[in-house]
Amino acid sequence: MTSQTELKAPTTKPPHATGYALLHNPRLNKGTAFTEAERRAWGIEGLLPPAVLPMELQVARRHDEIARLDNDLQKYLVLSDLQARNETLFYAVLMSDPATYMPLVYTPTVGEACQKFGHIFRQPRGIYLPISAKGRLKELLSHWPEKDVRFIVVTDGERILGLGDLGAGGMGIPLGKLALYTACAGVPPQYCLPIVLDVGTNTQSLLDDLLYLGVRQHRVRGDEYTAFVDEFVDAVETLYPKCCIQWEDFANFNAVPILARYRDKICTFNDDIQGTAGIALAGLLAALRLTGQKLTDQRFLFLGAGSAATGIAELVSLAMARDGADLAEARRRNALFDINGLLVTGRTDLADFQKPFAQDRTPVLTFVEAVKALRPTGIIGVSTVPKLFSREVIEAMASINERPIIFPYSNPTSRSECTAEEAYQWSDGRAIFASGSPFPPVEIAGRRFVPGQGNNVYIFPAMGMAVFTTEASRVTEEMFIVAAHAVAEQVSEENLSVGLIYPPQSHIFEASVHVAERIAAYIFDKGLARATRPKDISALIRAKVYRPAYSE
Repeated sequence: MTSQTELKAPTTKPPHATGYALLHNPRLNKGTAFTEAERRAWGIEGLLPPAVLPMELQVARRHDEIARLDNDLQKYLVLSDLQARNETLFYAVLMSDPATYMPLVYTPTVGEACQKFGHIFRQPRGIYLPISAKGRLKELLSHWPEKDVRFIVVTDGERILGLGDLGAGGMGIPLGKLALYTACAGVPPQYCLPIVLDVGTNTQSLLDDLLYLGVRQHRVRGDEYTAFVDEFVDAVETLYPKCCIQWEDFANFNAVPILARYRDKICTFNDDIQGTAGIALAGLLAALRLTGQKLTDQRFLFLGAGSAATGIAELVSLAMARDGADLAEARRRNALFDINGLLVTGRTDLADFQKPFAQDRTPVLTFVEAVKALRPTGIIGVSTVPKLFSREVIEAMASINERPIIFPYSNPTSRSECTAEEAYQWSDGRAIFASGSPFPPVEIAGRRFVPGQGNNVYIFPAMGMAVFTTEASRVTEEMFIVAAHAVAEQVSEENLSVGLIYPPQSHIFEASVHVAERIAAYIFDKGLARATRPKDISALIRAKVYRPAYSE
């Protein structure tokens, strides 16, 4: 029998949607958690099975459903459908076990989702801005229902992870990134907007695919492209003056100039360049606790010389300078290697953003020769070409260093320069390892190693929470150095004992809030905040974080 208490009218005001519409509003829907009183008051009695199940059981049901699936893309789709149906429950599931669900909503699974986007499309989320709508971008952006947008993650789909030009299918990246803004750092989801700038695709297989969902033309370049991006930025600034724009997965020749064009004008950053640099620096700082060495004494060799590599190299150089090194000398300690060999001053094919890291030496044409010539303390892979950290390379690093730093950072897993097992085996268990995609623990000679994942998720959600709380006017390079130190200082001695140089992903929320507090303090200290400084920054952030709970 139903008790009198259960039939009391809800104490909250009725939601702005009732009846059938209420069950199809993902932000208001509670599913089977609606009480009997709510069902009667809001016209949904009979539209749900009669049992009332609290969120805890709803989460358990989703855990059980997903665990029974043996395909990660199917799991991704189940979670995507849940987000479209019941947003609160979606975040409750993610935050209940982040180590399990982050690889499903983002890398590596999101790569396959982007590749198959037109074939698995369910319902629209976010905003698509096609080149055919140039001159009307403000109008299209104004169709978004939320009028106070604080974060936009935007891509043009040209360089999705290490998978290349996926055009409009790149929408999976902003969707996944913004889900992690909320799940990992508590940025309220209503302030987040995923966007694709659809300027076409040069991938012929997509243009020939009847199910492709983007503009069916080759990519726009040059002045027309720049004008389109300018129009987008102007529209965002007009409609959402407190918004921070995060650029994601643009090709190098667009990513670098876009960041340079806007970084000193608006609140913006490029996660591939700056977020990747921040998490790499965090890993290096933690690794040095194992080697007992100083950052200013290190030499790093990068496999890859694009925007990610130069972004890491520049941030590491700035961190070395912060510790007392001459900046020019610091840059010489960060060498880059690409398809044409070591970047040296005699080469005529270098872009301007690569030139600060060119070495004054004779050409070196193979990576293992570069290792032997430069004798780096660490190698960092951002090439998106798998298996280039060969046995010969790892053994050369191990012969030079007692504890060689091996960071194959390319995503997804299929593009990693080496596996964790290879790095540990070929270095006789002496490697300090971190990768861009997750690898399972490794057993070697009776010793267990836990590979760290140098995932930007430790950086960009915390950056977002700090910007949200402070209403920052700019994002600066120094903020990523602050973030890197805040991540590294959370690595425990117990973590280090098994080779783990990042905080466990199971603790990602608390780790992110800590990083956000450090960044926010810096923002206030440097006069970059538009919000009033509180007496207690930590209390302010914790008061603003989103926690998935149904309204009572």
